[in-house]
Amino acid sequence: MSAQGAAAVARRLTQPEADVICARHERLWASRPGGARAVFAWMDLSHLVLKGRNLADADFTGAILEGVDFSGAKLDHANLFGADLQNCRMNNASMRRADLRGACLRGADLTNADLFEADLREGSIAAVDAVKGLRVLEHRRAGEIQGASLRGANLERSKLSGVIAIRADFTDAVLKDAKLVRANLRQATLNGADLAGADLSGADLSGADLRDAILVGALTNACRFDDADMAGVLTDMPMGRDVADLPYDQMLRDHALWCETEGAKGAPSTFDGADLRRLEDIRGYNLTALSAKGAVFYGLNMEGVQLQGAHLEGADLRACNLRRADLRGARLTSARLIGSDLRDAQLGPLLIGSNRTLPCDLTDAVLKGADFSRADLRHAIMVRADMSRANFTGAVMRHADIRQAELRTARGVESVF
Repeated sequence: MSAQGAAAVARRLTQPEADVICARHERLWASRPGGARAVFAWMDLSHLVLKGRNLADADFTGAILEGVDFSGAKLDHANLFGADLQNCRMNNASMRRADLRGACLRGADLTNADLFEADLREGSIAAVDAVKGLRVLEHRRAGEIQGASLRGANLERSKLSGVIAIRADFTDAVLKDAKLVRANLRQATLNGADLAGADLSGADLSGADLRDAILVGALTNACRFDDADMAGVLTDMPMGRDVADLPYDQMLRDHALWCETEGAKGAPSTFDGADLRRLEDIRGYNLTALSAKGAVFYGLNMEGVQLQGAHLEGADLRACNLRRADLRGARLTSARLIGSDLRDAQLGPLLIGSNRTLPCDLTDAVLKGADFSRADLRHAIMVRADMSRANFTGAVMRHADIRQAELRTARGVESVF
């Protein structure tokens, strides 16, 4: 069936008709009388507005949804098998475990969408045919997300095997443990994307932008990287000095003992340019005044660690657990904390004298997608910091210097000053 043929048989819905179906679906979810599941299978809803609607578990099988505004909508577990979602607005939508097999997402905006465990594999729909028995209905560019924007989207453990994603934008997307077997990612933008543990076997990444991407634990058998930009890619290979080169574990313990005994025992240690990933867990360590400029901490469990006055300029702290960490007065200029957990962390000023304090310096730091919920950021210097998609709900930011900072998609900022 051609695209024109599919459109011809689809029943066209008006905005009021769609609103009534959505309202009944929401009543069903709220356990109120008059509720009914939303079934839009094989209907034409193109260019309607379903913004912010709760359509979890709704049925959109084979529907024509071109240009629909789903921004902020809840589509968890929704059946979008074979749907035409070209040029849809799905930014900030929740689509956890949604069935998108065979769907066309060409040109769609899925910025910051949550597609955890979503299924975007190839797929086709067959119909009964009097002559052929079963006939495959060829929907519009099935299984394609060419040119789509998935900037900052959560695609952890999603299924994308065989997907056509030429020139798609996955900047800063989370693709941990995703299945991308034989995926066509030619000229795709994966700048800063987290592909840790992803299966890229047989995938084509020719000409792709993989700058600063994370490929730790990724399977890349028969994967093509012809002319791809791999600058700054983090792999299983050590970056800088590896833990195996020096007794880092003992050095950390010595530094912690030096801090705890005020210099009577142990010794201060320097970790500038070190790759500390193999340590895995340094929870609760006292590492006051630690020098780890340009060090790689990616993925470390650092919950409750004490890093008051630490030198962490240019450090890679992506995906770290820094919950309740004490970073008062720490120097984090140009550090990367993308996707890190800093809930309840202390990033306020450090008292270094009777009337002298040292502010936490986050100048030019990259804080995209980090969680600063309930964190103390009083007097923090955040000049030119990139806070895109960061969560500051309940954070204290009095007197913080945020000149020229990127705040447009940050959450909770408007209520913390």
